[in-house]
Amino acid sequence: MAPSAPTALVPRLLKALIVSTLGVAASHLVLSDTLYLSFAGQAASALGDGPGYSADQAFTAALVNAFLVMPPVLWTGMLVAGERRVGAMVLVGEIAWIAAVGNGVDVIDDAPGALLPPHSLLLVVAVTALASLLRRGSGRRGPSPGSGPADPA
Repeated sequence: MAPSAPTALVPRLLKALIVSTLGVAASHLVLSDTLYLSFAGQAASALGDGPGYSADQAFTAALVNAFLVMPPVLWTGMLVAGERRVGAMVLVGEIAWIAAVGNGVDVIDDAPGALLPPHSLLLVVAVTALASLLRRGSGRRGPSPGSGPADPA
């Protein structure tokens, strides 16, 4: 079975933009929902209901859940789109997401349902999509010049 030809840059970039947008949306949804649930748990605890959570536990759970969503969404999305060699995209996307959340978490930590700054979200999508263009070599190269079969003369 012959290896498939790599996708042209523009179609791969468009696929990556769509998948990156979905990854950011899913991660943000998980982050905001888990933060909202942590606020509800903290409020219930303050009122004497439920087991309650410390602010640190709830906040850490929200961040961990958000960080665990991005890699599978990017990986699966690109594989479904027919792309291979997406390790660099997944790594860069996760790092960009962690940086965006780290820089904007104060905005969403103060108010349930708040959004991270839009410029941060767009930057994560753009950087992640551009990282999809980084691909390792195909592994199998053609014969180098002069390495052809010996001439049995």
